[in-house]
Formats: sequence, structure tokens, C-alpha cells
Amino acid sequence: MPCVWTCRPRTSRGTRRPSGVTRSPCPSHGDESLRSRERGEPMATLCRPAIAVPEHVITMQQTLDLARETHAGHPQRDLVLRLIQNTGVQTRHLVQPIEKTLRHPGFEARNQVYEAEAKTRVPEVVRQALANAETDPSEIDLIVYVSCTGFMMPSLTAWIINSMGFRPETRQLPIAQLGCAAGGAAINRAHDFCLAYPESNVLIVSCEFCSLCYQPTDIGVGSLLSNGLFGDAISAAVVRGQGGTGMRLERNGSHLVPDTEDWISYAVRDTGFHFQLDKRVPGTMEMLAPVLLDLVDLHGWSVPNMDFFIVHAGGPRILDDLCHFLDLPPEMFRYSRATLTERGNIASSVVFDALARLFDDGGAAESAQGLIAGFGPGITAEVAVGSWAKDDLRAEVGHDLDELELTAGVALSG
Repeated sequence: MPCVWTCRPRTSRGTRRPSGVTRSPCPSHGDESLRSRERGEPMATLCRPAIAVPEHVITMQQTLDLARETHAGHPQRDLVLRLIQNTGVQTRHLVQPIEKTLRHPGFEARNQVYEAEAKTRVPEVVRQALANAETDPSEIDLIVYVSCTGFMMPSLTAWIINSMGFRPETRQLPIAQLGCAAGGAAINRAHDFCLAYPESNVLIVSCEFCSLCYQPTDIGVGSLLSNGLFGDAISAAVVRGQGGTGMRLERNGSHLVPDTEDWISYAVRDTGFHFQLDKRVPGTMEMLAPVLLDLVDLHGWSVPNMDFFIVHAGGPRILDDLCHFLDLPPEMFRYSRATLTERGNIASSVVFDALARLFDDGGAAESAQGLIAGFGPGITAEVAVGSWAKDDLRAEVGHDLDELELTAGVALSG
């Protein structure tokens, strides 16, 4: 007989659940995390990410000064300046000095910079991510590479495999057209792979050089705002099919908001990628918050009782609206807001940067419940829920060593 929990009526799109109202866990399924552990099912763990940002920094004040100077005669200049200030982005990192960033040498030259910088900067981040997860290239079964700011074919995955000691049979999954949602999608596809192939390990790499998409001729309000919002970053993380410390992935889901394909998009022209942002985008959390609530409910959990949230910070409105529609205090999104403030919108790398900040803060308590969500073109949401776990294998080894030391101590004292 079908579970009534999974067949329950959905919250209508664009509506908010009443404050304080939550669903009870399904009596048949209960806590999926506990039941999965009891059944001994494979549980993939998202380990500590590695993050790197380029050395060229631009502050908000420099951004505002450039906007005033470059667009002195723009009829909506004051509005643009106000919008940039409201982002709260204090610093961003750029892969080139600002003088080079503002010049457009053509799409081909830009893409050459993308490839050269990716090959220079990605390896160290990958090595650090592997070290964080206590794995090495020979133990990786799939590489998921996400980027929407440059193009290579073969994907950078082929170069990584050839250059860094990965096995020739390592599977490759490049994701290029999900934009900012791709970080969440990469986590979810890694989770799916580990469920299909238990004990496998997946390396996720995100390389976003948003500054290489700057277009001097795009002077619409949305384009000018994006010039003061996006930054560059590289990130990587390992999803381990067995063991590992981090977020134990337990359920994931995707959602496409119907008829919003043109709200976030690229126009591909002779000069490269032209970012297009509809003015309705800031209001999308009203449509997507019920999606997050539904996935958490489906898992038998309750959003107000969850312990951490790692979400894509496309702008401050997203975080403010999630507080409102999920009835959560602002501090629940402090890691995402810190990423936005210090690095800007770094596209698919946001969720990894925010997660790294949680690790830097000491991580979460054992079995703490959390959610990761990425939002991007489509409009698409990629969401995962799971609980915090310490390395079970390490814990067992540590326990065995403690017993060995105790036994040795008793023997010596006897």
C-alpha cells in the first residue's frame, strides 16, 4: 500500500505555510537516517571542501567608484549604485587585475585565460580536498566538474585525470549549464552515484571565473548590478561512499519552477556569454521555500528543528526571504551570508565555501540535521538533506587503540 506521506498534497506554489505549523514524521518511515543506519544501507558523506580565491581583490568602494566613473551618464546610475550597496558584498576576488578585467580582448582570448587559469589553480585545491577526505586519486571513481564561466572540450576532467594520477577508468561528469545551482546538483549526483556503487568515492570540482564574463556593452540595470555582485573562486570536495567526517547525505531532490526559463540565462554572442537577469528573480524564494519544506517533511524531519543550512547566496534577498518563508532566524544562514559578504556570488562554489565555513567553525554535533540547497537557471533548485557524522572507521580504530593501550598498561603494571 503506498505511503500516504509521500502522496500527501503539496503546498501550492507561491504560498507560505502558516507560522509554526509542521507535519509529523511518517509513522511508517519515521527518521530515515536512523532506519538507514539500522539497515546498514550505504551512506555517502560530503567531506570538508577546499577553497581558493584569486589574489586580485576589489572592494565595494572601488566597485562603486568604477560604476560612477564608467557610467556617469547612465539614466539609472543612482539606482544601480544603491542596488550594489544593498548587496552587502564588501570584497570580491578576481582572476585578473581590474584593469584587464574591464578590457574585452574577445571571446577566444577570454576562454584561453579561463583554461590557463583553471589548469594553474585547480590542482592545489583538488589535492587539498583529497587530503581533507583522507583519499588519494587512485581511490576516486567519478569526477564531477562544474563551471558556467568558460568552455573546454574535452572537459577539464580529462586533463585532471591525465595530470594528477587518477585512474584512466575514472568516470567523468561535466556540468556546464546549471549555473549557480550546479554546486547542489554536483552534490546530488555524487550522492546518487555512491548509492548506485556503494563504497565508491566522488571528487567534485567547481571552477568559476565570473569576472571573465564581464561585458562592457551590457548596461542594463541587471547587468550592472551583476558587475558588482559576482566574484571568482575554485572549490573541491570529496563525497565518500564509506567513512568520512561531514554531512552524511540521506535524501536529495530537484525542482524546476515552471515557465521561468528566461529569468536567468546566457545570451551566447560573438563576444561570449552575456548574463541576463530578470527583475522577478529576487522573489523566487516564495516559490522555492515550499520545495525545501516538502523535501524535509518527506524525510520525516521538521525545518524548525534542523541545525544547519548551507544555501546558495545569490544575493541578500534570497537569504532574507528564506528566513521569512521558513520561519528561521537570520543566524541559521550566517555561513552563506559570510560567503556573500567576503567573496560575492561565486556561482556554483557558494555552497562549498559556506560549508567550509561550517567546518572552520568546528563542524556540527554528531547527528545534527542539515540542508544544502543551490538555486540557478531554470529556475532550478537542487536540494539535499542529511546529518552530521564523524568518521566511523576512525572512531573504531581509535577505540581499538584505546583498548590496546589499556591492556598494555594493565599488563605492564601487573
